[in-house]
Formats: sequence, C-alpha cells, structure tokens
Amino acid sequence: MSEQNGVMMQFFHWYTQGDGSLWKQLEESAQTLSEAGITALWLPPAYKGANGGYDTGYGVYDLFDLGEFDQKGSVRTKYGTRDEYLNAIKTAQSAGIEVYADIVFNHKMGGDAEEKFLATPYSPTNHNEPIAEKQEIMAWTNFTFPGRNGKYSELQWHWWHFSATDRNMYDQEMEAVFLFDGKTFGEEDPAEGNVDFLMGCNIDTKNPDVRQELFYWGEWYLETTGVNGFRFDAMKHLEFGFMLDWIRHLREKSGENLFVVSEYWTGHSEAIKQFIEVTDGNMMLFDVNLHYNFARASKDGSSFDLRTIFDTTLVKDHPDLAVTFVSNHDTQPLQELESVVEEWFKPLAYALILLRQSGYPCIFAADYYGAHYSDQGKDGQDYEIWMASHQDLLNGFLYARNTFCYGPQYDYLDDPTCIGWTRSSNERNPTGMAVLLSSGDYATKHMETGSANTQYYDLTNQIQEDVWTNESGWGEFRCNAGSVSVWLPR
Repeated sequence: MSEQNGVMMQFFHWYTQGDGSLWKQLEESAQTLSEAGITALWLPPAYKGANGGYDTGYGVYDLFDLGEFDQKGSVRTKYGTRDEYLNAIKTAQSAGIEVYADIVFNHKMGGDAEEKFLATPYSPTNHNEPIAEKQEIMAWTNFTFPGRNGKYSELQWHWWHFSATDRNMYDQEMEAVFLFDGKTFGEEDPAEGNVDFLMGCNIDTKNPDVRQELFYWGEWYLETTGVNGFRFDAMKHLEFGFMLDWIRHLREKSGENLFVVSEYWTGHSEAIKQFIEVTDGNMMLFDVNLHYNFARASKDGSSFDLRTIFDTTLVKDHPDLAVTFVSNHDTQPLQELESVVEEWFKPLAYALILLRQSGYPCIFAADYYGAHYSDQGKDGQDYEIWMASHQDLLNGFLYARNTFCYGPQYDYLDDPTCIGWTRSSNERNPTGMAVLLSSGDYATKHMETGSANTQYYDLTNQIQEDVWTNESGWGEFRCNAGSVSVWLPR
C-alpha cells in the first residue's frame, strides 16, 4: 500500500466503452481523482486480446502488444494505443497516483495456426475423470504473432508450451478438457478440487521456455511501463509457487517493493488460509467473503444480522492482507460471477470499507461514475442495466477518510439492524468522528468520540440537526432507515 490511508480505484468495468478512449480518460481525470483522495489505480489488461479492439484483455493473445501492432483486426486495444497507455501511467504518477497493472498468465486465446498432437479428454466439471482414451486432436495452439514479427521477443508458442485446452477441431461438439500428452493438471485446490484449467490454451508454467519468457516479459513490462504493482488474475487456477517466484524476481530486479494483490476467488476460509501460508504473506488478497456478506445484507435487508458483517472475512482475520471492495467487473449484473450489492446498501458498504481502520479499500469505477449497458443474461434474455453514480457520496467519504480517520477505533457492533463506530480524537484528529448505519428503521446510538462538548454534522446531509457530545465526549448519534450517516466536527 502506498500510504496508511491509501485508496485504490478499479478504473474500468466489464462494459467499459470499446472505443479506445479509456487511457485518454485517465489522462484527463488523474489530477481530479488524486485531489479526491484516490492514491492508486488498478487498470485493465493492456495487451492485445483474441478479439482485438473489442477484447477486455482477459482473452490474452499477445502480452507484448500494448496497442502497437496490427493484430486481431486492430492496432489499438479496447482501451487505446501503447503511447496513450504509457502517457496515462506517467500522468497518473505525476499526480501522485500509483498504477497497478492487471496480469493474466493463466491462458492464451486466438492462436494463429492449428497443431496436431495427442491428448486425453477429461470431464469439463471434474478434471480427475477421463471420459475417453488418449487420441490425436487438432487445436489452435500455435501463436506466431505475425503483426509483431519478432519485435521484443522471438518466441513462438506451440502446443508443448500449454497443458490443456477445451476445443478439439476434429470434434467440436465434444465438451471436454483435453490434457496434452506428457502433461499433468496442477495441484488440487483444498476447497474446490482440481481447478487448474479455466479456459483457452492453459499455459504450462513448468515448461522452461514459458518460465523464462514470462520472467523476461515481466522485466520488459516493468521497464516499459513503470507501473508500481500488479493485480494477478485467476490466481486459483495458477501455480502459486511460480507466481511467488515471478514477483520476487521482479522485486529484486527493480529494487522496489512492488505492490501485489491476487484475485483468489473463493468463499472458503481454509483455502485462503492455505494460500497465505504457501505465499508467506507476500501478496494481498481481495476480500471475497466481505463482498458476499455485503451482497447478502443488501438482499436480506433488516433480516440480516449486521453484527456478523465481518464474519469469515479477510479484513477480520488478516487485515494487513485484505483489499476490501464492494463490487467489481466480475460481480456486476450480467457477468459470470454476478453477485450484486443492491444500490440502497452501497453507501453502507462503502462506509464499511472506507471509514474503518483495517483493509486497503478499492472503489469500483461503475459505482463511482455510474454505468449503462445491455447484454444477455444467463437465461438468454436481453437486459438493459443502469448502475447509479455515487461519486458525490464517495468523494465525501474520501474527504472524511483523509481528514478524520486517524485515532483509535471503537466499535458498536451490538445490534442486528444498527451498527456504528467512532474514530477517537488524537493529535492528528483532535475532534474524532462517528459513523452509524441502519438496515432497518431510524436508529440512534450512544457513542464516544473522545472529544468533549463538540458539535458534529451529518456529512451525508440526511439528518439536518447537529449532535453535541457531552463533557465526557459521548453523543447520541443518529441515522435514517436503511442508510448511513457520517458525523464530522463542525
């Protein structure tokens, strides 16, 4: 984390406009975001995907093409050109914002030529269950990158650089994961079994060519872009040891303690515990269980017990490793991992990650700026989605965080529909602050700020009457039904 009260923003969502303008938008808004209190930006994958200028970047084709070569039908990526990307990074850093790059090492897609080789079909839902004999298959596993023509790297990828794929061109109707001859699936996930294969051509990080290439690419990428850290995609499907070696190598090469956060998407606490042990705490993690708690609370309303909002969460058990978030590109409506936090609860959820002392909070661009898009749902129906902008509210929370979130924190998590906390006065924050939220009716709570005879106002402007603390620093703080009030000193 860049500083004690740092705040990250995920500066994109799944349906970000595919007009190549995102890097320019970042350049234009970096200073404003910095002034609002954003200290780091997580940017989407910046390299060419299989769908060229329409690809989100997660269908990786060429890691070295940052929007520079005419490949897959376009020069630019969905977000812009290489020069625009590099300029945006420099502009953000000049404004005091760190930049984290999204790293996708699990798979490649969009191969340039087919190859024939032996493979064994396994069940797509159980990678321990072969469903047919070893056979010759034909798959798009040859990546020659003709548009790049050997610039930056001359390695061309072949089937032996991968371990599995999900498409046999001889029998395209067969649903299977084809394990290549001489290869094995990775280690079992302690909670979910064998999840080594995710999609496309599964990269084999045990292959010496692959290992050398990805280490070299990391050095090249860091030297080319100057980013401050990384977000690792699909960590559950990767070899933990390789990823740990990769980040240690780059930290040593750069002489910088590069920031790293992993997307290890699981709700199983034991799996998270094992991941932390294996990686020796070298990577932060997104707090998936906290997000799930937010989603449940937003749907259950007053029947959800707010006293349990931090149960099974990373921010409770390992606060120094927790990146807390409300929503992201995978959980937003119509996505594969759709897990919606309802709009009424988002102010409460953001108060819970931005105004408390633990965790490194991440704001989602679609919650900050709002979003409007259409897509097909899992039921095959077409939907139009509107996500509301919470920019003014979040800017207020950022102001409160940077100005008043310093002293000791006192929790009042003692009621199933109304919880609160205070940040007590100290040298940096001599007047303290108080936060109260309710999932039920209008509520009040007697809480201590440590500042006697002090007048407080509701930052959210939902309650007009001020609150005064008594000579002992206690006050009767209030909030409306289904809302949050943030009490700051006048």
